[in-house]
Amino acid sequence: MTFTPQSLPDQFAPLRAAVRYGLIGLVVLTVVSVGISVAAAGTPGLWGSLIGVAIGGGFVITTALSVSLTTRFPASAVGALLLGGWLIKMVIALIVLVALKDAEFYNRYSLGLTILGALVVVLGAEVFGVVKTKVAYVDSAPSADHPDDR
Repeated sequence: MTFTPQSLPDQFAPLRAAVRYGLIGLVVLTVVSVGISVAAAGTPGLWGSLIGVAIGGGFVITTALSVSLTTRFPASAVGALLLGGWLIKMVIALIVLVALKDAEFYNRYSLGLTILGALVVVLGAEVFGVVKTKVAYVDSAPSADHPDDR
């Protein structure tokens, strides 16, 4: 009888799971939000919902993607890239919202509720992905030469 231990995911598996579950949550939210918004407000509800998914979901998903893409960078570089990315996303979101301020083709309630829903659903899905992913806490056994390596 041979014992073969089950391989564990690498240390970056939680980040990939967060992005995967976040995208799944965003797709589900899109379908539900569009359905409710179209039923409540017609075509303006559709546009409000789609813009809300793009703003809210895009904001959170790009943060998770940037974290997973910069895993091999030094911590100071990751911090700078995340802060710079966050500032760029805030400026883009502000420009889009100012541009949409006087537009009449979308429903404001659909937009606002979908942005809030996207933030809650995508962040919750990402947390679920990180928490449910198993990762080894150690990567090697202590050496015989150094008894203090525990």
